[in-house]
Parts: sequence; structure tokens; C-alpha cells
Amino acid sequence: MRITFYDTRISNDDTVMLVKERAMNYAIENISNPSDAATLINKVTHLNEMAEEYGYMIALNTKNKPIGIFLISKGTANYSTMNSREVFLRALLIGATGIIVFHNHPSKDTFPSESDVSTTKKLVEAGKLIGIPVMDHIIIGGKDFYSFKSEGIID
Repeated sequence: MRITFYDTRISNDDTVMLVKERAMNYAIENISNPSDAATLINKVTHLNEMAEEYGYMIALNTKNKPIGIFLISKGTANYSTMNSREVFLRALLIGATGIIVFHNHPSKDTFPSESDVSTTKKLVEAGKLIGIPVMDHIIIGGKDFYSFKSEGIID
């Protein structure tokens, strides 16, 4: 399968447009569980090796096939923001029917902070309003990960 990384840019007429950054081949057709998602994001972004917090989003189609990967934020050693507007603008531009969001904890402690839980709840609510569900929020920490879906925080 071809995985494509996208970004957004402002065009000459001041509209937001989707721009293909790069693409790579990856041996997965769809994401069926949090382990598949964590493996994919680590293989293609090396999120598990980053020294600062990064936020990424994988946009999915109706069959949970990744249709695009977006860098949402880059933060500091222990903080990064993930704004609903930035996430769903990208999801809408690519025509996603579901998304999975990720961020890493360079400390390798995958337990979510209060801010992580709050952000997740805001994203889930925004997704419900827009009609693009947040399928999971996964925190990557070295070789481990924490899935909000598996822990029952996301339905």
C-alpha cells in the first residue's frame, strides 16, 4: 500500500489547499487494531524515537485504510498541542471518514496526562459534530503504547 504524507498550505487566492509532501510503500492494507496503528506510525514517522513531543493524524477511509498522514504539531520535551480545528481541517480536506491521532512521550511513560485526556475528549466531541469519528488516540513511548480506545476512554 502507498502511504502519503500531506500538509496544508495557503494558495494565491487565500484558500487552504492540500499538498502532497511525500509517499512511501508500506505492507498494510487497513488498520484493524491499536497495535497495527502504533506499528505503522512508528515505521513511517519514527515517533517512538523522537526527543520532543509530536502529534500526528492518520486519516482513514470507510474500510480503515490509511489515506493520508499529517503532522499536526511539534512541541517540547514534555508538551505538544493538538487543536481540533487543525486536525479536522486536514481530515475534511482529504475526505476522511475516520481518524486516529497519535502523540509521543519522549519520557517513554505512556500514561496519559490530564491534558492528554482533555484533548482526547475535545477531539472526540468535535468528531461527533463533524461526522468524522476519532477511532483512537495512541500515545507512543519507546516500544510501548497506550490506546485510549483499548482503555475505554473512546467508545
